[in-house]
Amino acid sequence: MEPGTTPTRLIAVDVAILPPPAIWQRAIELSAALPLSESFGLRLSDDVMPHITLTQQFVGAERLGAALDRIGAMLEDVAALPLTVTGPGGSSAVWMSIEATPALMDLHRGLMATLAPFEQPRGTAEAFFGGSARLGDIAWVSGFRRSSSDAAFRPHITLGHASTLPDVERMTFQATTIAACHLGRFCTCRRVLRRWEL
Repeated sequence: MEPGTTPTRLIAVDVAILPPPAIWQRAIELSAALPLSESFGLRLSDDVMPHITLTQQFVGAERLGAALDRIGAMLEDVAALPLTVTGPGGSSAVWMSIEATPALMDLHRGLMATLAPFEQPRGTAEAFFGGSARLGDIAWVSGFRRSSSDAAFRPHITLGHASTLPDVERMTFQATTIAACHLGRFCTCRRVLRRWEL
Protein backbone atom coordinates (compact mmCIF):
# COMPACT_ATOMS: atom_id res chain seq x y z
CA MET A 1 0.00 0.00 0.00
CA GLU A 2 1.25 3.48 -0.86
CA PRO A 3 2.14 5.77 2.08
CA GLY A 4 -0.78 7.99 3.01
CA THR A 5 -3.44 5.81 1.36
CA THR A 6 -6.47 4.57 3.25
CA PRO A 7 -6.85 0.78 3.55
CA THR A 8 -9.75 -0.62 1.57
CA ARG A 9 -12.58 -1.79 3.81
CA LEU A 10 -13.45 -5.36 2.89
CA ILE A 11 -16.71 -7.30 3.11
CA ALA A 12 -16.76 -11.10 3.50
CA VAL A 13 -19.34 -12.22 0.93
CA ASP A 14 -21.07 -15.54 0.34
CA VAL A 15 -23.12 -16.00 -2.82
CA ALA A 16 -25.49 -18.80 -1.92
CA ILE A 17 -28.70 -20.61 -2.67
CA LEU A 18 -31.32 -19.90 0.00
CA PRO A 19 -33.46 -23.05 0.16
CA PRO A 20 -37.26 -23.00 -0.01
CA PRO A 21 -39.28 -22.94 3.25
CA ALA A 22 -39.56 -26.72 3.79
CA ILE A 23 -35.80 -27.29 3.42
CA TRP A 24 -35.02 -24.10 5.38
CA GLN A 25 -37.18 -25.25 8.31
CA ARG A 26 -35.83 -28.80 8.23
CA ALA A 27 -32.25 -27.50 8.38
CA ILE A 28 -33.11 -25.37 11.42
CA GLU A 29 -34.77 -28.37 13.11
CA LEU A 30 -31.77 -30.61 12.45
CA SER A 31 -29.41 -27.91 13.74
CA ALA A 32 -31.47 -27.48 16.92
CA ALA A 33 -31.32 -31.25 17.57
CA LEU A 34 -27.51 -31.37 17.60
CA PRO A 35 -25.92 -31.73 21.07
CA LEU A 36 -25.65 -28.30 22.67
CA SER A 37 -22.39 -29.29 24.38
CA GLU A 38 -20.73 -29.83 20.98
CA SER A 39 -22.18 -26.82 19.14
CA PHE A 40 -19.53 -24.16 19.87
CA GLY A 41 -22.48 -21.77 19.76
CA LEU A 42 -23.45 -22.46 16.14
CA ARG A 43 -27.18 -22.89 15.65
CA LEU A 44 -29.17 -22.17 12.48
CA SER A 45 -32.12 -19.79 12.72
CA ASP A 46 -33.86 -17.19 10.61
CA ASP A 47 -30.94 -14.88 11.52
CA VAL A 48 -28.23 -17.52 10.93
CA MET A 49 -29.56 -18.62 7.59
CA PRO A 50 -29.50 -22.11 6.09
CA HIS A 51 -27.72 -21.82 2.73
CA ILE A 52 -25.78 -23.64 0.02
CA THR A 53 -22.57 -21.73 -0.63
CA LEU A 54 -21.71 -21.17 -4.29
CA THR A 55 -18.71 -18.91 -3.73
CA GLN A 56 -17.06 -16.98 -0.91
CA GLN A 57 -14.59 -14.13 -1.10
CA PHE A 58 -13.55 -10.76 0.25
CA VAL A 59 -14.76 -7.78 -1.79
CA GLY A 60 -13.79 -4.13 -1.37
CA ALA A 61 -16.73 -2.17 0.00
CA GLU A 62 -16.43 0.45 -2.73
CA ARG A 63 -16.77 -2.25 -5.43
CA LEU A 64 -19.52 -4.27 -3.77
CA GLY A 65 -22.35 -2.65 -5.74
CA ALA A 66 -20.61 -3.35 -9.04
CA ALA A 67 -19.97 -6.96 -8.01
CA LEU A 68 -23.64 -7.44 -7.13
CA ASP A 69 -24.69 -5.91 -10.45
CA ARG A 70 -22.39 -8.34 -12.25
CA ILE A 71 -23.95 -11.28 -10.40
CA GLY A 72 -27.43 -10.11 -11.39
CA ALA A 73 -26.44 -9.86 -15.04
CA MET A 74 -24.96 -13.36 -14.99
CA LEU A 75 -28.06 -14.85 -13.34
CA GLU A 76 -30.44 -13.49 -16.00
CA ASP A 77 -29.92 -16.63 -18.09
CA VAL A 78 -30.01 -19.12 -15.19
CA ALA A 79 -33.15 -21.21 -14.61
CA ALA A 80 -34.40 -22.68 -11.34
CA LEU A 81 -32.34 -25.71 -10.34
CA PRO A 82 -33.82 -29.06 -9.26
CA LEU A 83 -31.64 -30.20 -6.33
CA THR A 84 -31.51 -33.18 -4.00
CA VAL A 85 -30.46 -33.53 -0.38
CA THR A 86 -28.72 -36.90 -0.47
CA GLY A 87 -28.13 -37.44 3.27
CA PRO A 88 -25.73 -36.31 6.00
CA GLY A 89 -22.07 -35.43 5.74
CA GLY A 90 -19.45 -34.01 7.97
CA SER A 91 -16.18 -33.91 9.80
CA SER A 92 -16.06 -31.58 12.83
CA ALA A 93 -19.01 -29.76 11.31
CA VAL A 94 -22.03 -31.69 10.02
CA TRP A 95 -24.28 -30.89 7.09
CA MET A 96 -27.00 -31.86 4.66
CA SER A 97 -25.18 -33.05 1.52
CA ILE A 98 -26.46 -31.70 -1.82
CA GLU A 99 -25.99 -33.57 -5.09
CA ALA A 100 -23.50 -31.73 -7.30
CA THR A 101 -25.57 -31.74 -10.50
CA PRO A 102 -24.08 -30.42 -13.76
CA ALA A 103 -26.34 -27.34 -13.58
CA LEU A 104 -25.24 -26.61 -10.01
CA MET A 105 -21.57 -27.01 -10.93
CA ASP A 106 -22.04 -24.68 -13.92
CA LEU A 107 -23.61 -22.07 -11.65
CA HIS A 108 -20.76 -22.38 -9.15
CA ARG A 109 -18.10 -22.05 -11.85
CA GLY A 110 -19.92 -19.17 -13.52
CA LEU A 111 -20.07 -17.20 -10.28
CA MET A 112 -16.41 -17.92 -9.50
CA ALA A 113 -15.45 -16.52 -12.90
CA THR A 114 -17.84 -13.56 -12.66
CA LEU A 115 -16.51 -12.47 -9.27
CA ALA A 116 -12.80 -13.13 -9.88
CA PRO A 117 -12.08 -9.48 -10.83
CA PHE A 118 -13.54 -8.30 -7.50
CA GLU A 119 -11.76 -10.76 -5.22
CA GLN A 120 -9.38 -9.50 -2.55
CA PRO A 121 -6.87 -12.10 -1.30
CA ARG A 122 -6.82 -11.27 2.40
CA GLY A 123 -9.33 -10.04 4.92
CA THR A 124 -9.60 -9.59 8.66
CA ALA A 125 -12.30 -10.18 11.26
CA GLU A 126 -13.62 -6.67 10.56
CA ALA A 127 -14.79 -7.85 7.13
CA PHE A 128 -17.34 -10.15 8.79
CA PHE A 129 -20.78 -9.35 10.20
CA GLY A 130 -20.27 -8.14 13.75
CA GLY A 131 -16.49 -8.27 13.39
CA SER A 132 -16.29 -11.51 15.40
CA ALA A 133 -14.88 -14.02 12.91
CA ARG A 134 -12.44 -16.70 14.00
CA LEU A 135 -9.02 -17.09 12.39
CA GLY A 136 -10.38 -20.24 10.74
CA ASP A 137 -13.22 -18.26 9.17
CA ILE A 138 -10.79 -15.74 7.70
CA ALA A 139 -8.56 -18.52 6.36
CA TRP A 140 -11.54 -20.36 4.86
CA VAL A 141 -12.76 -17.36 2.87
CA SER A 142 -9.21 -16.41 1.83
CA GLY A 143 -8.60 -19.93 0.55
CA PHE A 144 -12.00 -20.72 -0.93
CA ARG A 145 -10.91 -20.42 -4.58
CA ARG A 146 -7.82 -22.54 -3.97
CA SER A 147 -9.25 -25.19 -1.62
CA SER A 148 -13.04 -25.38 -2.04
CA SER A 149 -13.91 -24.54 -5.64
CA ASP A 150 -14.24 -26.39 -8.94
CA ALA A 151 -13.30 -30.07 -8.41
CA ALA A 152 -13.13 -29.48 -4.64
CA PHE A 153 -16.62 -27.90 -4.49
CA ARG A 154 -18.89 -29.91 -2.16
CA PRO A 155 -22.38 -28.37 -2.03
CA HIS A 156 -24.07 -28.68 1.36
CA ILE A 157 -26.10 -26.93 4.06
CA THR A 158 -24.03 -26.70 7.24
CA LEU A 159 -26.07 -27.59 10.32
CA GLY A 160 -23.55 -27.09 13.12
CA HIS A 161 -20.96 -29.11 15.02
CA ALA A 162 -21.39 -32.66 16.30
CA SER A 163 -19.30 -35.79 16.81
CA THR A 164 -21.86 -38.03 15.07
CA LEU A 165 -23.78 -37.48 11.85
CA PRO A 166 -27.46 -36.52 12.15
CA ASP A 167 -30.26 -38.45 10.46
CA VAL A 168 -30.87 -36.55 7.23
CA GLU A 169 -33.52 -37.90 4.89
CA ARG A 170 -33.36 -37.66 1.11
CA MET A 171 -35.32 -34.64 -0.16
CA THR A 172 -35.74 -32.96 -3.53
CA PHE A 173 -36.55 -29.30 -4.09
CA GLN A 174 -36.38 -26.44 -6.59
CA ALA A 175 -33.70 -23.85 -5.92
CA THR A 176 -35.11 -20.50 -7.00
CA THR A 177 -33.44 -17.91 -4.73
CA ILE A 178 -29.82 -16.76 -4.94
CA ALA A 179 -28.52 -14.28 -2.38
CA ALA A 180 -25.31 -12.42 -1.73
CA CYS A 181 -24.87 -12.51 2.03
CA HIS A 182 -22.58 -10.86 4.54
CA LEU A 183 -20.70 -13.66 6.27
CA GLY A 184 -20.57 -13.94 10.04
CA ARG A 185 -18.78 -16.13 12.57
CA PHE A 186 -18.44 -19.78 11.42
CA CYS A 187 -18.89 -18.47 7.84
CA THR A 188 -22.63 -18.22 8.40
CA CYS A 189 -24.94 -16.13 6.24
CA ARG A 190 -26.07 -13.32 8.53
CA ARG A 191 -27.38 -10.50 6.33
CA VAL A 192 -28.72 -10.51 2.79
CA LEU A 193 -26.99 -7.85 0.69
CA ARG A 194 -29.06 -8.57 -2.44
CA ARG A 195 -31.20 -11.45 -3.70
CA TRP A 196 -32.32 -12.70 -7.07
CA GLU A 197 -35.13 -15.03 -8.15
CA LEU A 198 -34.39 -17.53 -10.91
